[in-house]
Amino acid sequence: QVQLVESGGGLVQAGGSLRLSCAASGRTLSSLTMGWFRQAPGKEREFVASISWSGGVTYYADSVRGRFTTSRDNAKNLLYLQMNSRKPEDTAVYYCAAAATITNGPMSQEGKYNYWGQGTQVTVSS
Repeated sequence: QVQLVESGGGLVQAGGSLRLSCAASGRTLSSLTMGWFRQAPGKEREFVASISWSGGVTYYADSVRGRFTTSRDNAKNLLYLQMNSRKPEDTAVYYCAAAATITNGPMSQEGKYNYWGQGTQVTVSS
């Protein structure tokens, strides 16, 4: 069993930056493919980014590509999401997710993930 805990959410002005962290326990992070999703009020949860077990391959949603960067520190069992040039439409609850699979392919589908964090709220003011 894998436990995931996100942190770093909060209120930021448009154009500002914020970094989210996701701490994993119960299993070595290097054995997991990781992803970030978000859910805005009244909308379905959507894919944000994924990162391969080694951190060498990343995928991003078109809406965040060039502004967000995901990375991981397997030694510390931590996943990160650096969010720059924030927009009001980035306001959402952000979730990290873990898939018990080793792949370098895109992992944009929720059904491919086995474990989820509880989410952290990010609000971007205009």
